[in-house]
Order: sequence, then structure tokens, then C-alpha cells
Amino acid sequence: MNESKAKVVSIKATSRSAVKIRDNYYTVEYTEERTIPDVDDIDLDAERTFLWNDVNNIVDNQIEEIVKTFK
Repeated sequence: MNESKAKVVSIKATSRSAVKIRDNYYTVEYTEERTIPDVDDIDLDAERTFLWNDVNNIVDNQIEEIVKTFK
């Protein structure tokens, strides 16, 4: 099997969520891209996990704020 010889120089993640309140839907989306300065010294799997956790937390917090607004 051939392996890619491309080197990762950045990672990007987008998280999106929608919530229905009464008869309206509110959608929140957040995208973040991170530059990888030296891929040889970085655990890319860990960095991807950190990135996903961060973008998902931002969207979750925004959804919470929207829900609180309508309580």
C-alpha cells in the first residue's frame, strides 16, 4: 500500500449545531484552523482531538447561551 508523502501544515475543524426553541430554529457554527509549526514534534492525533474538543465546546456554550436567553 502506498503512503501519502504530504506533510500536514494545518488542521481545521467546523462544528455546527441547531436548537429549536418554540417555533424557531437557531443554528450556531464555528470553524477554527490551526497551523502546525513542526509536524515531526507534534502528536497530530492529540492535536486533532484538542481542536475538535475546542470547537465543539464553543458551539455548545453558544447554544447554552441561546437557550438561557429564552428561559
